[in-house]
Amino acid sequence: METSIDMDMDHGEPRGTKRPAEETEVSQAPKRIRALDPDVVNKIAAGEIIVAPMHALKELIENAVDAGSTSLEILVKEGGLKLLQITDNGHGIDRDDLPILCERFTTSKLKQFEDLSSIGTYGFRGEALASISHIAHLTVTTKTAGSSCAWRAHYSDGKLVAAKPGQNAAPKATAGRGGTQITVEDLFYNVPTRRRAFRSASEEYAKILDVVGRYAVHCSGVAFSCRKHGDSGVSISTPAAANTVDRIRQIHGSAVANELVDFKIEDEKLGFLSSGLAANANYHVKRTVILLFINHRAVESTAMKRAVEQTYASFLPKGGHPFVYIDLEIEPQRLDVNVHPTKREVNFLNEDEIIECICHEIRSKLAQVDSSRTFMTQTLLPGLTTTEPLSRGNDGPHTTPKNPATAKKPYEHNLVRTDARVRKITSMLPPAVARDDMEEETASSNPLDEGLQYEITDREPLRIALTSVKNLRASVRNAMHNNLTETIASHTYVGLVDERRRIAAIQSGVKLYLIDYGMFCSEFFYQVGLTNFGNFGVIKLDPPPKLIDLLRIAADAERTSHETQRISQGTQPRSQANDEREAEENEIFANAPEMVSKALIDRREMIDEYFSMRISAEGELLTIPLLLKGYLPCLGKLPRFLLRLGPYVDWTGEEECFRTFLRELAAFYTPEQLPLPQTKDSTVDESEIPEDEAGDDELIKSRRSQMTRMMEHVIFPALRSRLVATTKLLQGVVEVADLKGLYRVFERC
Repeated sequence: METSIDMDMDHGEPRGTKRPAEETEVSQAPKRIRALDPDVVNKIAAGEIIVAPMHALKELIENAVDAGSTSLEILVKEGGLKLLQITDNGHGIDRDDLPILCERFTTSKLKQFEDLSSIGTYGFRGEALASISHIAHLTVTTKTAGSSCAWRAHYSDGKLVAAKPGQNAAPKATAGRGGTQITVEDLFYNVPTRRRAFRSASEEYAKILDVVGRYAVHCSGVAFSCRKHGDSGVSISTPAAANTVDRIRQIHGSAVANELVDFKIEDEKLGFLSSGLAANANYHVKRTVILLFINHRAVESTAMKRAVEQTYASFLPKGGHPFVYIDLEIEPQRLDVNVHPTKREVNFLNEDEIIECICHEIRSKLAQVDSSRTFMTQTLLPGLTTTEPLSRGNDGPHTTPKNPATAKKPYEHNLVRTDARVRKITSMLPPAVARDDMEEETASSNPLDEGLQYEITDREPLRIALTSVKNLRASVRNAMHNNLTETIASHTYVGLVDERRRIAAIQSGVKLYLIDYGMFCSEFFYQVGLTNFGNFGVIKLDPPPKLIDLLRIAADAERTSHETQRISQGTQPRSQANDEREAEENEIFANAPEMVSKALIDRREMIDEYFSMRISAEGELLTIPLLLKGYLPCLGKLPRFLLRLGPYVDWTGEEECFRTFLRELAAFYTPEQLPLPQTKDSTVDESEIPEDEAGDDELIKSRRSQMTRMMEHVIFPALRSRLVATTKLLQGVVEVADLKGLYRVFERC
């Protein structure tokens, strides 16, 4: 036997063997493109839709509910890999439809592409049963109300097959009750790699129970039962008459069902209605549980999960996580359900605004019941003491007081400041504004009250399905740095450190970081531009300035900057080449305003539609886009922003045009550098202070006060809830302190 193995190893080609040179030369020839075999195509599609037994069951449950079922019975064997059976009492399937039941893209719910904009059912593509039939043995037994008997059919690779070799493949008449029973056996029998990837049957069964539990909570009027094959008892059982709270009690336990508060919110402008149940502060678990249904479809949303966790951060103790059930109904034309093979994710308009509205409603409900927290306590009756039994030692009998058990006190270096209202490090610094300004700021009820007025328009939101925008969004997701994103999402704002270098301090966990908020804001506003593309708010300019005047201001500033830079580099000897170059630069700066103005006016319809920057035919700048409510960009940067739209935006390609325009828009919105505030110090020679920092005028003081408030109350909260931190942002983060490390230093001292 050993000799046989050695011979096989000697003659077999080892893995990773380098190809001979002649084979390499041949392989460099272009290979012909051929159409894949339909069987291969179908198996690839099946692998995308049916990833695990839980996905197959999810599709079957949705089909059963779509068929009007009021009772679903689920039977599982070996985690669904050996057997997965669902029996319902719905409308059933007509005998004449059985031959094409498992063919791809055969459905009763969709007739034309436009129907996707008003789809109201779970399934619509007709791929679920087809995918299952390509990777499992599928049997369907069904009976309609008008049929005298039930019909049983067997499927393989989307086609009818005989139950046994030699028999007819046509559906057979059989006894059966009204409804449909679908049996899936030997799932992934012909995909051994996928089947070996599942670690244990119990783990897959737990995932199946999670899927059944989600739909059992949401589908009111439908009875669910799920059990293992061979077990006499059921793992999940909910009657059809049970309400939502009772369903949560039966599936998730009474501990959470007794601590639920209901909420409901509707907004006709955003086109949504949401209701649900959220656990109050008396209940928390080790991991967040969110049952999210959008238009009655169980989906997942990272943005919703993050927002809910932040909402509960001020109500739950450290390490506690919430339980929330959310039923969100959105107008169908605002929703895109066809973005994921398993329909696990959906896209909808105004996602951030809708999530914020829901979290605000949950926050208000939690605040109302926050005073009703319950604590279990036990006290002694007056006059009684607790003692140990008498013990006799060398000193005779004595009693030893019994100390009550106390919780272990945590070390202080493990404590984290999570309340933004407690004393900050900035309170120990000298005030940067006058006393009168501080009193006015304290008296103001709204820290962002800068005289800004907002109004809601009747403009219908655009549905953006451009491939270029989707590609740009995907590139941001691909460059995401998970750890940095979590750090920003869980940070606490400490304060501004250096307004000239644009550095701020934040705390995350027990660590203190300095971040370049200019770099972070540039990336954040670029992402906001991609998220709200085509649906920006507007900032009205009244009276509207002339576009050509703004461009001339920017051109003059650029010319002055070039001349200053040339002088600072040293006076060069005059020559004909230098004179010609200088004359050419002056001509460029002189002609640039007219050229850029003409280009923007010619493209004003596209710029208005996609970027909400409205330019009149006479060349007046009427509006600029609003990216973040409560934040006002520096309008002094507006002329330079407009001038850069000429040479720095690629108007020739769609994707590059959008990317470069949004980058310039993000640079305009990025907070500007401000001179450091000057303090009275007799030891400093005024002649050594730079001329531009010799004194702060009223405009700089006002802008500094405005920026301080907007950074704390608008920008950094927005970064915490919406920023996808990319890898390049690591260059703008420096860890300056670790609380544990500081304690070690103090211990040495």
